[in-house]
Amino acid sequence: MIFRRRRGDSGQAFPIYITVAAGLLFLAFAYLAVGQAAVNRSGAQTAADAAALAAAQDRRDLLAGKWLTDLADPTAWDDILHGLTDVGSSCWRADELAAQNDAQVRQCDESPPLEVQVEVETNKRVGDSVVPGVSDIRSTRSATAVIEPVCDFDVPGEDAPDEGADAVVLPVLHCHDKIWKLDPKKPGDLPKPEDLFDVHLAD
Repeated sequence: MIFRRRRGDSGQAFPIYITVAAGLLFLAFAYLAVGQAAVNRSGAQTAADAAALAAAQDRRDLLAGKWLTDLADPTAWDDILHGLTDVGSSCWRADELAAQNDAQVRQCDESPPLEVQVEVETNKRVGDSVVPGVSDIRSTRSATAVIEPVCDFDVPGEDAPDEGADAVVLPVLHCHDKIWKLDPKKPGDLPKPEDLFDVHLAD
């Protein structure tokens, strides 16, 4: 017995193959669009982290400088070490670091005395995509950097030893595991900004 192939089978299957191939191709482009968006978001987060840390480090340096200026007045130290003093804005450093990461700062908040909160937006768009409305999207991310004082001290009281009318009696600083016996006459031996404060991203 001879079986003859029906000519219509292959003709009917071909459009199905085309449809499946087109569907797979669309999915491939959709996954590519998702990947582009993920890369863009990652870049935005990197820019936000760098901007927040840079601004916080600058603010730390300003506070440390204010501490050095008021070194002879230990009663002012507590406010300085807890950020409760006016040292100006450090948001310009956030602008610089965001620009270096191809982004721009949308918001910079220094209202918490020892925090810098930054929100950035990427300059780069997601790009051409088969997903409608995605190509012109810019990613936005935020970060918060914390300035943490790490030193304790006791302000000398009335019972502090008298070392002469012109002598300045300074408290001993306990910073982490290090003890600083401060001598205003030896500025090179005084703590640096990184000795007085830790700067890190908020958890």
